[in-house]
Amino acid sequence: MNIHKVEGAFHQDGRGRFVFSDAPFLIYWEITRACDLACRHCRAEAVAQRNPMELSTSEAKGLLEKIREFGDRTPHLVLTGGDPLKRPDFSYILDYGDRLGLRMSVAPSGTYALTREVFQLFWASGVESVALSLDGSSREKHDGFRGTPGCFDWTVEAARLAKEEGLALQINTLVTAETVEDIPEIHRLVSGLGLMRWSLFYLIQVGRGQGLREITPDQCERLHHWLYDISKEAPFIVATTEAPHFRRVAFRRMREEGIPMARIFKTPVGRGFGIRDGNGIMFVSHTGEVYPSGFLPVAAGNVRRAHIAEIYRKSEVFKQVRQTTLFKGRCGSCEFKAICGGSRARAFAAYGDYMAEDPACSYQPGKKSCLINRCKEAENGSLNFPFLHIG
Repeated sequence: MNIHKVEGAFHQDGRGRFVFSDAPFLIYWEITRACDLACRHCRAEAVAQRNPMELSTSEAKGLLEKIREFGDRTPHLVLTGGDPLKRPDFSYILDYGDRLGLRMSVAPSGTYALTREVFQLFWASGVESVALSLDGSSREKHDGFRGTPGCFDWTVEAARLAKEEGLALQINTLVTAETVEDIPEIHRLVSGLGLMRWSLFYLIQVGRGQGLREITPDQCERLHHWLYDISKEAPFIVATTEAPHFRRVAFRRMREEGIPMARIFKTPVGRGFGIRDGNGIMFVSHTGEVYPSGFLPVAAGNVRRAHIAEIYRKSEVFKQVRQTTLFKGRCGSCEFKAICGGSRARAFAAYGDYMAEDPACSYQPGKKSCLINRCKEAENGSLNFPFLHIG
């Protein structure tokens, strides 16, 4: 693959076609850190009680109004936590966002509180989709990770109720050294839930996640290839979170299959090219602090003191993470940095420098991946996952 042709395809306008400096596509708002679960990987290190410093109802209304002021391309708002249901004014926040015309999704915790009435409230409030988490293919595995017996059954039942009430469903699955062998079984489980998207979150060692192990770069590469293969047959979108190098793998595989660039840009993977921490993504904490993502705890401002759009467009943190020319290490010299860019959160967790290379990526810029041929056995999802054990 000609490196200069690749770079030219990704920078046809001379400015970087995958730089999103005007508005993010997604805003994740952690409306509370309160949660009844005790998940082993929790970024927020959530606790049972609400923080008295959370944005008030009045401040929440103001934030929603400011989000609406981003302009013609208003970001999609994901209400998360903690558990959003722990806020007594949550239904009011949803209703107000709906009246403003905001596109919204909700990522609640998988608890007993997810009743049919809750999903009816979501639908009536204009919520487009619900994201639930399944980190194990069985009660024992999932509940062990989530720290609460019953969580698996509540989540599977919640998935059924969400679909029955007309809501699009996303399932999130954590990828760690402890869960990776269970991924094929989790795939079989989620394939029967009628979901719209399966998103695999590759662990960032922040919060409680510092006690868990990430998969190795070679395991990561193999998993990318397996995901690409199953994505060709799956009736739902297969996506990754904090693993943007999946785009490199998918792009190269599609080009090897002779798929034209114009078609690639229209695929689910292609539509996500360039979107990463701080570039198309932003995160607002329960106290109003703004970060490039929830896994990159470098504050760029606070919505109590500045307009959210100004923080995204003008803060030094956001401006810096969008400049791929400033990336260091392999990310800095990679011909795929425009569509990938690496996980800035993982770079920060590993090196204390969010402009450093992403240590989860095994790719050596300018070299053909040695794993492509070895991963052909994964065609149509028939991968034998014990080969993820790499010495």
